[in-house]
Amino acid sequence: MTDSFTRIMSGAKSALATMEGNPPTGTVVHAPDDLDVAEIRTRTGLEQSTFTETIGVSFHTLRNWGQRRRRPEGPARVVLALVEKRPQVVPEILGMCA
Repeated sequence: MTDSFTRIMSGAKSALATMEGNPPTGTVVHAPDDLDVAEIRTRTGLEQSTFTETIGVSFHTLRNWGQRRRRPEGPARVVLALVEKRPQVVPEILGMCA
């Protein structure tokens, strides 16, 4: 077997083990709980239009998240998790707070 094939197979085995709930030793797996986007926005005290501008998503996207038709993924999920823990984090970082 070639070195590339061996690495691919190793990665595939690690992925399968992680999916089965047995991640390889030393692997950090983080799967945050489902986010209640409507509650997170409410806690910020921001109107929907201001909230969407603050986190950089469209109103349509926010509405779909709030109605649970779609789930935030990737960077949006990280931003929402930060806002959930500390509602003023994004405005503070962007210099929007007085």
